[in-house]
Amino acid sequence: MSTIGSFEGFQPVSLKQEGDDQTSETDQLSTEEGGPGTVSGPRQTSRSPSVTESALYPSPYHQPYISRKYFITWPGPIETATEDLKGHIAKTSGEKIQGFWLLTEIDRWNNEKERILLVTDRTLLICKYDFIMLSCVQLQWIPLSAVYCICLGKFSFPTMSLDKRQGEGLRICWGSPEQQSLLSCWNPWSTEVPYTTFTEHLMKYTSEKFLEICKSSGFMSKLVPAIQNAHRNSTGSGRGKGLMVLTEPVLIETYTGLMSFTGNCNKLGYSLARGSVGF
Repeated sequence: MSTIGSFEGFQPVSLKQEGDDQTSETDQLSTEEGGPGTVSGPRQTSRSPSVTESALYPSPYHQPYISRKYFITWPGPIETATEDLKGHIAKTSGEKIQGFWLLTEIDRWNNEKERILLVTDRTLLICKYDFIMLSCVQLQWIPLSAVYCICLGKFSFPTMSLDKRQGEGLRICWGSPEQQSLLSCWNPWSTEVPYTTFTEHLMKYTSEKFLEICKSSGFMSKLVPAIQNAHRNSTGSGRGKGLMVLTEPVLIETYTGLMSFTGNCNKLGYSLARGSVGF
């Protein structure tokens, strides 16, 4: 058995970078000390293959240890939610479901809220789902025939606003702001606001599955034809029976935004693993 320091049975290996024409000191030493039977000629050197890979991701939430904090990425919650909502639709209205999407709702106070959206033949459903307890907390039904405007564009804020966000969103309007009461206008939990605003979910780039259900373009491709078809089939007296799709900034009228800043930084609108409190 060879001892440490003995080079019997081993060949010196030269690790040279590509394009390096100079002979290493190890090669010179082995050539000068070559004994009888040494064959002169070019030496073959082995180079270790490069194992470094680089990749660019459009979202920081692709990292597993970050995305696992969101219960929506765990095995089962999104499938359970869709099955629950399918069963509820079948029992209540029996309408045909066009698709499911996972988006982030931005309320008029700039708070982020995780939401499941369903489009049926006649209705847009906005579901607040508890992905921890796997239960539907709130379900809002919006008749597609009442939707008259969809606005697409970048978020904009008043000039003096201290609470701003980047990115793009879409706003769905089904009523007139003038019809909204003063109480509901200043109530953060009011469901009487005649419009809603969405942006793409943070987990969009974690997998192919979420890339499909979190795309706002996919949601729009189903929503717009469904609204137009609902307008054609509606018999009530509407506001001209037409859908306007506008490309303009989506205005969010917040100025200080202290509550939304705290809530959005801590992701309070998402079903998130907060960690243990004790030891």
